[in-house]
Amino acid sequence: MKNFALETLDSESDKLTLFDFLKAKEKLKDVTIETNLIHSRFFSSEYENNVYIKPENLQVTGAFKIRGAYYKLSQLPEDKRQKGLIAASSGNHAQGVAYAAQQLGIKATIVMPETTPLIKVDATRKYGAEVVLCGKCYDDAFEKARQLEKEKGYTFIHPFNDWDVITGQGTIGVEIVRQLDNVDCIIVPIGGGGLIGGIAMAAKMLKPDVKIIGVEPEGAKSMAASLEQNKIVGLDKVETIADGVAVKKPGDITFSIIKKYVDELITVPDFDIMESFLLLLEKEKLIGENAGVLSLAALKKIKEKNKNIVCVVSGGNIDVVTISSLIDRGLVSRGRIFCFAVELPDIPGQLLKISEILARMQANVIKLDHNQFKTLDRFMQVQLEVTVETNGHKHVNEIIKELNKAGYNVVKVV
Repeated sequence: MKNFALETLDSESDKLTLFDFLKAKEKLKDVTIETNLIHSRFFSSEYENNVYIKPENLQVTGAFKIRGAYYKLSQLPEDKRQKGLIAASSGNHAQGVAYAAQQLGIKATIVMPETTPLIKVDATRKYGAEVVLCGKCYDDAFEKARQLEKEKGYTFIHPFNDWDVITGQGTIGVEIVRQLDNVDCIIVPIGGGGLIGGIAMAAKMLKPDVKIIGVEPEGAKSMAASLEQNKIVGLDKVETIADGVAVKKPGDITFSIIKKYVDELITVPDFDIMESFLLLLEKEKLIGENAGVLSLAALKKIKEKNKNIVCVVSGGNIDVVTISSLIDRGLVSRGRIFCFAVELPDIPGQLLKISEILARMQANVIKLDHNQFKTLDRFMQVQLEVTVETNGHKHVNEIIKELNKAGYNVVKVV
């Protein structure tokens, strides 16, 4: 957890006024949903604060990106609209730009990496955009988009480093303060910084004492690295399950805004992200993508108590296969699924003894693997690997204690 003092910016960085955000809010009123805050009893109790969720995963395209994309396109002059526009994205920005272009009658071309899941490619095409598949990662798609921009005369729509895009995202800040006038803190995911930049500016214009906290995954903390060195830093690589915020290098505009308006940055491990995904799904019946639940994962690291905190869940575009995997991992992280291995003498009755202990401890057996080939002495020993459903970490520890008392050496299997 790192605190950053507010700094004075140059006049260019202070160019937006509250009027700009209110103007954007008016422009977006018939296109976006004004997502209502959801008070979470569970997260409030779990982290000893009054926690509210701002569910941008419920937007028409499944994420906040439609706000910035539509406002940016609405500000384009007619000559640029006629020539068409281009963007590079593997996810939410692609769908936001495509939908906005469809609504405004503008030809849109979206360059996406060849590795983009088909469900995201199809969703972008359904909004009327032409999709060009190129390269293995976002950087490849970005270069191709810039090439087509020059060749075709398109207008490039940047996902975060653009004043109009930032203004559109800032309408979320306006809504939060209007919906909860006594808000103490707003927690926002950070990728390139456009979302938190807009929210922070707008919210502090309406409520100067509100605290703004940004969250990055530990494997993609380009903004934190840049702030620590007081200059824009590019990471050699990013490695996180939160692909929506896997940005190697922040923008110069967003960097300058965050230096002034964001009070604190928190980084969270992927393990906490997976856990937050599960808790949001199970307790609030909401689906958030990995990048979208960063704000909830950060609640563990908030030291203040009894504060009114708003967590922005920025998106919910996630495929079913990934959801299944995240549920399994989240259950493990919460101690709801426990997998362990023990070595047993290869004689009759040993499996029954283990089963009796588990039954007595009210652990529900999900899977058993009885394998004599995993031990050094396969003629004398057999390894038993067991997966059980449990009630949490306390329950897991009680099970281990009982197995140890019975003479079994328990090895946790991750």
